[in-house]
Amino acid sequence: MAVGVLATIKIKEGTNEAFEAVAKELMAAVHANEPGNKVYQFCKSKSDPTTYVVMEIYADQAAFEAHGKTDHFRAIGPKMGPSMAGRPEIQFFDPV
Repeated sequence: MAVGVLATIKIKEGTNEAFEAVAKELMAAVHANEPGNKVYQFCKSKSDPTTYVVMEIYADQAAFEAHGKTDHFRAIGPKMGPSMAGRPEIQFFDPV
């Protein structure tokens, strides 16, 4: 069964450019290297420029678990961390 994930990320004011550069790097790596990923898209809130969401859909639980073990995912934390204003809020969904 497919797995849907919505991660809400708050960033520090004034770090949008740095955060978005890293987000684009991660999106490109996921799209190029994770065949079990169907959607991986960062989006910025129109009403709050310090709020982003990552919309993710994986073919199955194994693909979702593999994502967290990839070198590109593990390497992104130190790059993204300085912009983040706290831990992401993660929600899981069953795609319809």
